[in-house]
Amino acid sequence: MIEKPVNPYAVLAAAVILPGAGHVLLGKTQRGLMFLFFTVILGWVSLRLTPETASFFSRHAGGILIYGFSVIDAYKTARINWELAK
Repeated sequence: MIEKPVNPYAVLAAAVILPGAGHVLLGKTQRGLMFLFFTVILGWVSLRLTPETASFFSRHAGGILIYGFSVIDAYKTARINWELAK
């Protein structure tokens, strides 16, 4: 029996709440943990490289960028699985 794919909107909600959670919901745990790891690492690197007078967004730009990619990737994967199951 073929498993019904996860609703893309549920994956999107999980991905927005925590980086990598959407991938875990899809069964791609290693990919989700990779996104979480690089979100934290690049957030930390950009925090250390920017001056203290920079805005919060600027100081965490590396982590925010990877977080955005994570959300897009999780939703895209879920949407493709959803459409292929029709």
